[in-house]
Amino acid sequence: MRVLITGATGLIGQEIVKLCHEEGIAVNYLTTSKSKLQTQDNYKGFYWNPQKGEIDKDCFKGVNSIINLVGASISKRWTDAYKKEVLESRTKTAALLKKTINKNNFPVKQVVSASAIGFYPSSLTNYYEEDFETVSDTFLGEVVEQWETAVDAFTTSGINVCKLRIGLVLSQKGGALPEIIKPMKIGAGAAFGSGEQWQSWIHIEDLARLFVYAAKQDLTGIYNAVAPNPVTNSELTKTAATVLSRSLILPNIPKFAMKLVLGEMHIILFESQRVSSQKIEQEGFDFKYHHLKPALQDLLALN
Repeated sequence: MRVLITGATGLIGQEIVKLCHEEGIAVNYLTTSKSKLQTQDNYKGFYWNPQKGEIDKDCFKGVNSIINLVGASISKRWTDAYKKEVLESRTKTAALLKKTINKNNFPVKQVVSASAIGFYPSSLTNYYEEDFETVSDTFLGEVVEQWETAVDAFTTSGINVCKLRIGLVLSQKGGALPEIIKPMKIGAGAAFGSGEQWQSWIHIEDLARLFVYAAKQDLTGIYNAVAPNPVTNSELTKTAATVLSRSLILPNIPKFAMKLVLGEMHIILFESQRVSSQKIEQEGFDFKYHHLKPALQDLLALN
């Protein structure tokens, strides 16, 4: 089996590549950086420039599944120009892949694409399953809606589409977790706002396993990529502090303070989405990390 991965050199992509190689799956990957190109039997890089509509068609050789992770980080200040980049890095890339497949009749059978739980409106009481249709009225909701629409277009070419709506990814190598624990190490950790907002999280190892599982099982449709037991922001903060053997002595950080620091992006810290993992579990996927504390103990063991 050989898969084509977009975003393979990112945080999640690297974990998926590692798992693919452990399972004997060869990887082709696309990159906008020529310095990241490698050529090995099981790991071949190909250049593309989605803004200019350029792509090395050889990336599709021997490939019948695509794992689509590409997209500019949402963890930068949301200027109007950067918002455009966030959107186009997801929609233009999908359109270029589809156009190239159609033009050359490449035998791609499936696309497994990243998406995000930012699709769901913020709520302290809802428990979201995949059939919930009302989209969040935030910028994140807009991004996910356009992203998923761009990916759904593959179905018109007879390609199966699976979308994984990813929650808060926990990794010691990047993402939110290192930022969450940084102030704790100097005794300055605190929850955000009321601390009651729900955080639907997933250990990066389980997330990589889920992508590979979806590709191998040829899954279609939408699946929430979150662990079975969401927690509140307060619980996340307290559990991380406990695992690190640190005390939380500061009051919760108010919303207005983070808005001053981060601008519109501050909503990432205060949105509340309690999201169900039941559908993917019913497909036979077994999470290694069901509960937050063991996940953090694994990730923070060296901290």
